[in-house]
Amino acid sequence: MDLYQHFRPEEQPFIDQVLDWKDQVERNYVPVVSDFLDPREQLIFKSIIGQDENLQLSFNGGYEYAERKRALLAPFYETINFKDFNISILQGTYASKFVSLSHRDLLGTIMSLGLHRKKLGDLVVKDGQFQIICDQDLALYLKMNVEKIKNTRITLKEVDEANVLKPVHHWQDQEGTVSSTRLDVVLKEIYQISRQKAQTYIEKEAVKVNYRIVNNPSFQLESGDLISLKSYGRSKIVDLLGETRKNKVRIKTAKLK
Repeated sequence: MDLYQHFRPEEQPFIDQVLDWKDQVERNYVPVVSDFLDPREQLIFKSIIGQDENLQLSFNGGYEYAERKRALLAPFYETINFKDFNISILQGTYASKFVSLSHRDLLGTIMSLGLHRKKLGDLVVKDGQFQIICDQDLALYLKMNVEKIKNTRITLKEVDEANVLKPVHHWQDQEGTVSSTRLDVVLKEIYQISRQKAQTYIEKEAVKVNYRIVNNPSFQLESGDLISLKSYGRSKIVDLLGETRKNKVRIKTAKLK
């Protein structure tokens, strides 16, 4: 199918899933809600559905600028509300004066329960509070099983979307040109390190793209990809802006400050 040539081979199972959801909605006239999707998956979903006038595609992750969001695909005439996304927001508190709690601590505690990341949205840690945005069916299980983080006892309670914690993310945009969209080349551009050093980090599995370790320096990046380089922080590919006259690629990226 020609559709596949526009995406990576490893993205084909997700493309098939989106096509199946599309078929379900068109055949049964019933909305379909996805698991939490990363930005790249959201972009793929939008690309496949396109401007189909018979369908409407909405995303929600608990707040407007959430990174991980659920998709809801429905007939064009449906009215969509927050409750239709089956999202729960769990909140806990900790003594920030005595305990330092990070996103990694929170995620590690939850994943140690053997849960799938796709059932979790954003995790927000802010000013002595934290929130877990998750699948509604998972909320009760988390309330019963997440009782301690870093040896500190916590209690989770459910809050509504009006009380969601909104993290303040400062992304610094930049534009430049690269010889290609290879992972090592783009890392060199974003983080201002040598290409050899970038390759070493990749080979040592210190680089993630869309939350997955990538150990191939020639991995081709696309618009919407999230990058994480250990000890250097996170960045993302905002857009690929085309080629220059010298056959270089103009690229727009953003780095989390």
